[in-house]
Order: sequence, then structure tokens, then C-alpha cells
Amino acid sequence: MNKIILTFMVAALAAFGQTDKPGSHAKELTRAELDQFLAKPGRVLIVDVRRPDEISKIGGFPVYLNVQIDDLEKSLAWIPKDRPIVAVSNHAHRAARAADILAKGGFKVVGAAGAELYESEGGKLTKVIPPPAKP
Repeated sequence: MNKIILTFMVAALAAFGQTDKPGSHAKELTRAELDQFLAKPGRVLIVDVRRPDEISKIGGFPVYLNVQIDDLEKSLAWIPKDRPIVAVSNHAHRAARAADILAKGGFKVVGAAGAELYESEGGKLTKVIPPPAKP
């Protein structure tokens, strides 16, 4: 009986592509899926919700919009809606939350990704040096 239930659960997950973070509706993108979007940078918007120090320490993607997760809802009005969006954080937890916020705001979200997960799967991150803080 347990094998039947387990088999059913695995089949259901595969059928629905559920690689989501718990409590999120966002699809967690694999490295290959993210690479497909990154190959067409003019056709996707990367919204990185990490802090600038995380991006500079770990690395990021060549072109992205940085809006920290706590500021995302109040920033929706100026985020472009003309392209599909990939939300990014370190391990895709905050990215999944961001993807849900964006989708609820009427944006076309294609998924969430973790920069560190992407790199651990062989993806290449760009080291980003944030501009100095204004006095």
C-alpha cells in the first residue's frame, strides 16, 4: 500500500512539474531552464531580491533588477510588465515568495531560481561590485 501511495505521489509531482518551495505557487527553475531564459536576455526580466552584499559576495546574473523582498510590494508600479519574470535569491526561498507577490500583482512569472543552486549545478555567476553608498 505504501509503495502505491509513494508511486502515485511521485507520478503526480512529475505530471505537474512541482519543484515548488513549500507554500509557494512558483516553479523552481533548473539550471537548464534558467540557461534557456538567460540565452535571450532581452526577453526576460531577472528580479533579484537579495541584498547588495549577497549579490557582491556570491555573484549574480549579467543583467538584473534588484529589489529586496521587503520592498517588492511597494515597488510593483515601476517594475516592467513587458517581459516574463524570473525571481532570484540565494536558494530560491525568497525568490519563490517574490514570484508569488509578482504573480498576484499581474506579472507573468515563469519561475524562481536560486543563484547558489544554479552555480552548484555548473552555472556561471557574474561577480558584481555594487556602487559605493551615497553619503
